[in-house]
Order: sequence, then C-alpha cells, then structure tokens
Amino acid sequence: MSKRSRLTAILAVVGVLVAAAVAFAIVARPAAVASASGTYAVSAGLDDCGAGWGAGGRAPGGDEDLTVTNPTVAGMEVYLQEAVGGKVYLDLENLGAGAHTKAHVVLGSGRYRFVCLPADADPVRGPTVTVGAAPRSAQLTPGLVPVTRGDLIPVALTYGKWVGTRLPVLQQQVAALSADAEEGDLAAAKRDWLAAHTTYETLGAAYDAFGDVGDRIDGLPRDGLTGFHLVESQLWGGAPAATVATSSAALLADVGTLASTFGDAEIDPGAIALRAHEIVEVALQDVLTGAADAGSGTELATIDANLAGAEQALAPLHDILASRYDALDRTTQALQQSQALVESFRAADGTWTPLASLDRDRRERLDAALDQDAELLAPVAAICDPRRDS
Repeated sequence: MSKRSRLTAILAVVGVLVAAAVAFAIVARPAAVASASGTYAVSAGLDDCGAGWGAGGRAPGGDEDLTVTNPTVAGMEVYLQEAVGGKVYLDLENLGAGAHTKAHVVLGSGRYRFVCLPADADPVRGPTVTVGAAPRSAQLTPGLVPVTRGDLIPVALTYGKWVGTRLPVLQQQVAALSADAEEGDLAAAKRDWLAAHTTYETLGAAYDAFGDVGDRIDGLPRDGLTGFHLVESQLWGGAPAATVATSSAALLADVGTLASTFGDAEIDPGAIALRAHEIVEVALQDVLTGAADAGSGTELATIDANLAGAEQALAPLHDILASRYDALDRTTQALQQSQALVESFRAADGTWTPLASLDRDRRERLDAALDQDAELLAPVAAICDPRRDS
C-alpha cells in the first residue's frame, strides 16, 4: 500500500467529538414520540426533521438517549446543534435510507434543534427545543462550531505554497545524490540520500496531491523497491556505483516531474488535518516496525522528519483550531518534545542511532511519545473534517 493511500480511519470518538459510532440497521420508521424521559425516537425526514424529540418544544437537560431514523430513500447527515450560534453536539454521517442509529449526548440548558442534510438538497431545520438545566454532576457534551470546506481552502493554499518552496530544495539534494553516485563517491551519496529523503518525509500532508509520481519516489519497500528506497537498498547493500547512479538518475527524473507538475496539483482542503494525524500514525505503524527501512537504519531520521511534517501541516490550521480545540497548545508542545527526544538519538557528527540499537528504556519512551502525539492529533483530524453549512 502506498503512502498516499494510508489514510487511517479514526475509529474511536475522542473527547471533543460529538459524533457517536454509527451502527446501521434496516428498521421500520419509529413512532415520533418519546418512550421515556431523556429517551427519544427521532425522525430525520425531510418533512419531520427532529420529530419525536422534545414534546411541546421542551426536553430535560442531562442525558439524551436518541434513536435517529432516516425514513427517506436517500442518505442523510444529521446534526443536533444550537439553534443560535451553530455549535454541533451530534453529527451522524452517512445515515442510510431506512436506517437508524443510536446516539447519546449530555446537554446543558439552551435552545437546540436537529438539522437534516440530504446529499443533494438544502438542509432541513427541525423545530427549536428548549432544554432545561443538567444535573450538576453531568459531564456535558462539548459543542463544536463546524468547519466547512470554505474555511479550509486558505489552509490548503498556505500549505501548498510551503510545499512549493521545498520542492526545489529536494531537487537540489537529489541532484547532488545523483552526481555523487555518477562520480562513484558512495559515502557522499549516502549523506545526500539521507538529506533528500528526510526533506521528502516532511511533505506528508501533500502526498495525495503528488499522485503516481509520489508512489514512484517513495513507495514503501514491501510494495517493491522504487525511488528513494531502491537507492537506499543499493547504497547500503553494496551495489556498484554504476547501479546506484542509474537508480539515482531515475529518482531525479521523478522528482523533476513532481516539481514541474505540482503547481497544477490540488491539495484537498479536507485532507490536511487528517494527514497531520496520519503522518504520526504511519511513523508508528511503518517506521517504528522497520517496514519503511531498506537497509540504511535511518528510521529515527525519518521519524524526526515526520514530526516536523506534522507540525507543518498543523501550523496553517492554528486559527481554525484555536477556538475549537483546547488541547492545541499541548499538541504542539508534545510534537516538539517528541522531536527533541528523537534528536537526542543523533550524534554530534550527524549520524543517527539505528532504531534497533535503542535500549528498552529509550524505545519505550519513544513509543509512548509517538502514541501521545497520535492521540492528540486524532481530534484535530475529526474537528477539521469538513461539514456542510447548516
């Protein structure tokens, strides 16, 4: 599987998310009445969106157990949000025709409503329901102001411009690698390979936009040696200089293609936050397991570059996240601390400790740091999952 196809599913609901895990079942349309205090069968229809919740326009505060059914013949997305202000407390995506799902929220006093968003039609807003005060001990579900695709377009443009400034650097580094191999200086070629590869590894949030040429440049070794990893296997596997030179020239041509075509590529605005999380997930799943190594033993250099890449993907999202994610500063600090930990494994001469040489204590600290980074970045991906205007 190529790196650009390694988008991981975020399977757990994180604290700042409102959405519950969705289980689908084909059922008959439920009666639009409450079956018990705080327990409701709710319709997500076009003519009766929100029917069944809040008899007489009122509902008690605290725990709300909801069974939401889509009685229409098409898919539906359903929000439970503030009537004024727009914060979303529940987001049920891809609720299929005739399907239902159970959800649980804890609401404080305020005015709320369901909004039903059919795929190919305007949103339908349900009646406003006044919710009473929740018990003092209740842990209220946090509401989020939805992030729209329009909000994320400037993020994609900013990030794309940064990537555009790094591609000429990458070209120069790969050109140096190719020239060293051509001259038979394989020691210098190893140094230049590492410099170029780590530059490429900082660009992870743009991999989708790189397309097939990106797969040729840095496909994982298990998928067949190409690009960087082919050259890596040859440099550290004792291949003749002429062989390394041929592979390095092919890599340089692919990087040149990438640099010349990237200006016309489009970075998906909705993918950058997901990629920030994905970069660290791939470091955990592929780099720390050795799956991304083709003989150089430079996994820690790759992780260092991955962490820098996650920070670069996170940076243009700051203004969007500042009011939506209370752990944003902690996330940034955690990434920086993890990078400092990784860089402590690099010697003064620039050489890196092989991953396999880390003792148990250092390896456990590294694993824990990256696990924490991935955990903190998961809500970023979820918060910035683009939602429709309601």
